[in-house]
Amino acid sequence: MSEKQYECSIAIQVLPKVEGDESVIAVVDKVIEYIRSFGLNTFVGPFETTVEGDFDTLMDIIKGCQLICIKEGAPQVMSYVKIAYNPTMGVLTIDKKTKKHQR
Repeated sequence: MSEKQYECSIAIQVLPKVEGDESVIAVVDKVIEYIRSFGLNTFVGPFETTVEGDFDTLMDIIKGCQLICIKEGAPQVMSYVKIAYNPTMGVLTIDKKTKKHQR
């Protein structure tokens, strides 16, 4: 069985500037909920969330993540984003990179 090819993969970590760990977690949870609402292949890790799909949708998701943080009360947000993009050959998938390491 052939694995689906994606032209783009992003990893995003958002750090909303809010007081207290619980407040940070609450805002980040909203961001993850937003990302998952797209129905794309997503992997949530302890430091970042990885998403696979087409380039334009993923760029829109990155923008939306910033806006969610502000809407949720953070006056400022810092984000760290990694982008793998190969529109011709596709990128390595989340499963290809991590499946052998899952317990």
